[in-house]
Amino acid sequence: MPAWLNALNRLIPLRYLTLVACVLLALVSWVALGVAGHGGSWTVALLVGLAGLVLGVRDLRQTRHAVLRNYPVIGHLRFLLEFIRPEMRQYFIESDNEAAPFSRQQRSLVYQRAKGDPDNRPFGTQLDVQREGYEWINHSLLPTVLESHDFRITIGAASAQPYQASVFNISAMSFGALSANAILALNGGARRGNFMHDTGEGSISVHHRVHGGDLVWEIGSGYFGCRDESGRFSEERFTANAREPQVKLIELKLSQGAKPGHGGVLPGPKVTAEIAAARGVPEGVACISPSSHSAFSTPVEMLQFIAKLRELSGGKPTGFKLCIGHPWEWFALCKAMLETDLLPDFIVVDGAEGGTGAAPLEFTDHVGAPMQEGLLLVHNSLVGLGLRSRIRIGAAGRIVSAFDIARAMALGADWCNSGRGFMFALGCIQAQSCHTGNCPTGVATQDPVRQRALVVPDKIERVTRFHRNTLHALKELVQAAGLHHPNAISARHIVRRTAGDQIRLLSTHLQFLKPGELLAAAAGQQPWPHKVFEMYWPMARAHSFQAAEAELEAAG
Repeated sequence: MPAWLNALNRLIPLRYLTLVACVLLALVSWVALGVAGHGGSWTVALLVGLAGLVLGVRDLRQTRHAVLRNYPVIGHLRFLLEFIRPEMRQYFIESDNEAAPFSRQQRSLVYQRAKGDPDNRPFGTQLDVQREGYEWINHSLLPTVLESHDFRITIGAASAQPYQASVFNISAMSFGALSANAILALNGGARRGNFMHDTGEGSISVHHRVHGGDLVWEIGSGYFGCRDESGRFSEERFTANAREPQVKLIELKLSQGAKPGHGGVLPGPKVTAEIAAARGVPEGVACISPSSHSAFSTPVEMLQFIAKLRELSGGKPTGFKLCIGHPWEWFALCKAMLETDLLPDFIVVDGAEGGTGAAPLEFTDHVGAPMQEGLLLVHNSLVGLGLRSRIRIGAAGRIVSAFDIARAMALGADWCNSGRGFMFALGCIQAQSCHTGNCPTGVATQDPVRQRALVVPDKIERVTRFHRNTLHALKELVQAAGLHHPNAISARHIVRRTAGDQIRLLSTHLQFLKPGELLAAAAGQQPWPHKVFEMYWPMARAHSFQAAEAELEAAG
């Protein structure tokens, strides 16, 4: 810095230069007005100078922001730049294949399919096919030709009201987290495309009922929509909702991937009349979602509760959703299934990479098993116990493309759910302001003005097209692999580049159990197939989620 500038900085610190400029502007404008007697431009200049002066004095006197005390007026530019930083980075800096949770290429794919625009890519892949972790699906020299992309599976074949489900559906997102218009558009799209729409634990609102799309009613620990005045499960209120023809599946939520083991509180001011009516809670009173259920406390009791829900609903397929945590708790459920023969019709495995409107950073980053590990454990356990053919498995966790679906099915899923994918179809731009109520596209807000931006008829079309075009892409993958249905995709079809520039099929890279293998190991007839079973299976108890103390002490 030149000597004269250093001297000036000592006399009048340059960080105050903007404030000084405001003072000078106000003085010059005041003098000019006094001389000229009038002048519109000088009046504007005077007002700007005075506003800067008042703001600068306020900045110097406030005690909350050190930056503003040291850099009055100009310091606000820092907060402005910080405010628009995500958008600036997203639009001008990041490449198509970077950024999280979803890259621009992933988001663009959803936007194009939702709009019906061409989604082909010119000039070859932008991915580094030599990097570790790169995956592809093997194709056949004898591809098949399929008539339809409308792939379906039967959920609850042994129940009184089995359901023919699409292999791609809308994941759990509650009214309250999403706007009324978003729910209307999602359910309208589900109705038009004939696929499932999970209500989330916020229960069934009036907006879910308008278009009549098929619903998966999720029952969380708050028992919203089926609770009594004290917040406990109400059979009467559950039956009234569960027997509605629009409800096709009943899903007991044990945990969600983005914040497993964490309850929630919807502050009283956010509990509007509509939300209160859907959840069965008082309007304007804080709505608490506990971290655990009060209707059961052991694995056996949980399966009995699921059986009760199935009966009360009139025989609709009933299951549960969870993110895998302690392995012995999952094995305890498995032992309870074996002991009681009370089986869920389906299990949805939610990965830790799943999304949510708001959660503590430690939970989103460091709690719960990712989808691959959770899905493999659930699938392998059921196969090894000889139960897999009687229980369907859904998978959720950052799924937006046909290859995402194919890979999940290769790991053992029967169908896939997507939450943020369908949010992108509605117009979500990944602003990540869901928890503020200031969603720029009207998807995740209860602000009536903001959500008006989301035009329901147009978004219904986009949701329908995204679902249809994604399944059409899945059909092309299935045909290229020489198969007839996505459920024929196995780990033998997916190839992964591993360390040392090696390539391996997922069937050899990951471990898959054979039917009855876990039963044989538990009976001492053969070695344990994996350390996780050897260590945690003996800890599990059908009548408690707690690990057996002797085995727990021996393990650690």
